[in-house]
Amino acid sequence: MLFSQPILVLLGAYYAIVAASPLDRRAAPTVTLDAATVTGVASGSVNEWLGIPFALPPTGNLRFQLPQPISSYNTSFSATAYGPSCPQQAATFSIPSGLPTETVDYLTSTLSNITGSEDCLTVNVFVPADATPASNLPVVIWIHGGGFESGSASTYNGSVIVNNAIDLNVPTIYVSMDYRAFGFLASEEVKQAGVGNLGMQDQRQAMRWVQKYISAFGGDPTKVTIWGESAGSWSVALHMVTNGGNPEGFFRAAFMESGSPIPIGDITHGQGYYDFIVTQTGCAGSSDTLQCLREVPYDTLKSAIDDTPNSMSYQTLALAWLPRIDGVFLTADPQQLVLQGSVADIPFITGDCDDEGTLFSLSTLNITTDAQLTEYLQTYWFPTAPATTLQQLLVYYPQDPTQGSPYDTGTANAFSVQFKRIASILGDAAFQAPRRLFLQQRSGRQSTWAFLSKRLKSVPVLGSFHGSDLFNVYGGYDMASYLVRFVTNLDPNGSGTLSWPTWTTSSPNLLTFLDGQTPQQITQDTYRVDAIAYMINVNLNYTR
Repeated sequence: MLFSQPILVLLGAYYAIVAASPLDRRAAPTVTLDAATVTGVASGSVNEWLGIPFALPPTGNLRFQLPQPISSYNTSFSATAYGPSCPQQAATFSIPSGLPTETVDYLTSTLSNITGSEDCLTVNVFVPADATPASNLPVVIWIHGGGFESGSASTYNGSVIVNNAIDLNVPTIYVSMDYRAFGFLASEEVKQAGVGNLGMQDQRQAMRWVQKYISAFGGDPTKVTIWGESAGSWSVALHMVTNGGNPEGFFRAAFMESGSPIPIGDITHGQGYYDFIVTQTGCAGSSDTLQCLREVPYDTLKSAIDDTPNSMSYQTLALAWLPRIDGVFLTADPQQLVLQGSVADIPFITGDCDDEGTLFSLSTLNITTDAQLTEYLQTYWFPTAPATTLQQLLVYYPQDPTQGSPYDTGTANAFSVQFKRIASILGDAAFQAPRRLFLQQRSGRQSTWAFLSKRLKSVPVLGSFHGSDLFNVYGGYDMASYLVRFVTNLDPNGSGTLSWPTWTTSSPNLLTFLDGQTPQQITQDTYRVDAIAYMINVNLNYTR
């Protein structure tokens, strides 16, 4: 999700967790990396190696520097516990009064803060217990969400995915990594130093690690799929469009949950946030503010970043910290790169939840009039758009609650006079419109599949909220089966599941996940066709 979440707590609350068996009496597994013997954990039918460093700690003078690879492992060590999560921006959000208890339970579970450490660049590897270096198994790399401001690999149980793959006779290796949430400084100073998008560079370095070492665990480095959700899904999309669309052999397929190539402005657009941090940390008088930020005490830096907007603040998905055009990792707006054809030529899956925007509209309940909504959109979302454009946008997204999100709930869930309308606008701007544009542009050029999750629609106010599709995978449910088959066969289909046709412009098929007696059905990606088409145009022309 866009924010940190103890995912297993959520799963336990609403689904039966499909987890690995208890630790058995097998000897602890070992693997040889360079000259080191690395000891892991034997857990049922899965072997786990946790917290393996993939880069030097980005501490001291390496703070706000590109990730530095570890040249070799020379000393044996144990990898039996997750490494520290990366530093997290504090989740500051007041839960509105009047929300039903069920909704509050979801929110309180998802907004738990995680204690982080700067020494956090580690990977975790989950492997079928019978794998050997000769197994040549396919590999899936998980990139967690968190709004580029929080999140942790440790909150996702990779053994669920590996066990699911074993059960379907498509054994798979699962890799997850932590990357710097404080890795998205944006300013002219950052641009000149060539140290933008450090969180993305961390992810890329983890992929290099997989290429170098995964065969020792039984993985095939030529059969890697990258997979993420929310900010992790946006990350996957950006890895597809960077480097002229050349994946450098790091991955051969991609799976995206709630995140496609999004409109992104130049890295200098973050100057205001950078200047604020420089002032708050006492670096304003320095001749080299970036170097000063490397040297300030960690607690001072964290306190300054905590005081900047987060994904649950008033501006919500108009994120303060996110990847931006830096001339290195990103040479242009990702959506323009898509239009230019700078896209990795690989099969991919991308999908969204039905009500992506509801979670992020709880901070805008004070907006009650069209004039206030127009001002909000002009200030945070489309500052260069003319008034006529925003007025037309509001025509496509009327105040009528029967047309708002949570969709298909009539006049219910209208938590404030503009809540469902704003939820519809934000969900389409950040998720649905970018996904549909991406699919339209790649149709006929590569194999593409798309999904829509309408599960948990009955959750009051939130509906099928952002992140609710995670239950379908980390709960061991049907989306996990489609995922592991895709990782193995580059096709999500297999016996025992509804056949999932590809998405094309002539037949925009969606595998739709539903509650009730019919768990999946094929629908068409034609909802809100005119509104989303207009939103696509606004995104393309008025990038923040």
